[in-house]
Amino acid sequence: MADRSAPVYDSGEADRLPAHDHEVYNGIAQESDFVELRRRYLNFAFPATIAFMAWYILYIVCNNWARDFMDTKVVGNINIALVWGLLQFVSTFTIAYFYARHAKKSLDPLSSKLRDEFDRETGR
Repeated sequence: MADRSAPVYDSGEADRLPAHDHEVYNGIAQESDFVELRRRYLNFAFPATIAFMAWYILYIVCNNWARDFMDTKVVGNINIALVWGLLQFVSTFTIAYFYARHAKKSLDPLSSKLRDEFDRETGR
């Protein structure tokens, strides 16, 4: 099973932080609130990504191997392929809407609390 503990960064982009800020971040990353924030984010992002990718791959597969089905006329010259293609945009905006709602309700309060704690401990 994968390690679900919060990551501890010791190279790359984190090296640009002052040493004290880096230590404060690593401390906050180990707190239960930070772990909860990651859990809430992943509980939305992972299923939404899987659902969208499945829907998108179905669209691609049908366009390549179910051409007769996709060429079925719906209204006039509008066929199922065009409708499904336009629904890709609808599903993208729908996911973005629900993510924004989820973030405002579940992620933003907790991330604001963690950011305030980081700012307080680093003297910002």
